[in-house]
Amino acid sequence: MFGRKKPKPIEYDKEKEYPVIRASICTGEEVAGFKDKESGHFREEMLIRNDSDRQIFCDRCGISPTELKKEY
Repeated sequence: MFGRKKPKPIEYDKEKEYPVIRASICTGEEVAGFKDKESGHFREEMLIRNDSDRQIFCDRCGISPTELKKEY
């Protein structure tokens, strides 16, 4: 009853986008989102503060953490 709610799945077009973490070289801040394969446009989805956030993003996307790329 008072537990955490299950996060909603994130829907994205797997043919046009892929999940990625964009990391800052200077600050180390990480943001998870989706990058368009053609234009390279990044669509921000959530801030990654720790491994738990990374796992939540992967679970919502339906991928394993090894499939998630990191770009700087």
